[in-house]
Amino acid sequence: MVYGIIVIGALLAAESARHETYPDTIASTLVAAALYWFAHSYANVLGARLERHERLSTGTLARELAHNWAIMRGATLPLLALVLTWIAGATLATAVTAALWSTIASLIAFELFAGVRSRASPRELALDVSVGAAMGVAILILKIILH
Repeated sequence: MVYGIIVIGALLAAESARHETYPDTIASTLVAAALYWFAHSYANVLGARLERHERLSTGTLARELAHNWAIMRGATLPLLALVLTWIAGATLATAVTAALWSTIASLIAFELFAGVRSRASPRELALDVSVGAAMGVAILILKIILH
């Protein structure tokens, strides 16, 4: 899921919202997520094929796509923020900002959840949250650099 969240966050950080529309923005994020999901899955299959000298089969590719479906699930979090802000009548720029912040919050929340679930010490929890926050800050830096 983290890959899907980061891919969409990075794409939205590059989004200007000046010339785009909601449908264009949502479509581009869906296409980017799907492309990344397919590329990640295909790369895994290709690596295994090269290692084992196997031919490509639809079954192998389908299994890998199913295995990596979490990438698409992760992409739904920022996409949901986009759609909900559209429904609420917000500007596209506001929606992109909301989706970016939902991306950052999701990264931090997943790290926190993983730390709590693993019964991490307070110091380890701080590290977990710091890693999620660092990825979020990197997405914000990308937005600042591109705008």
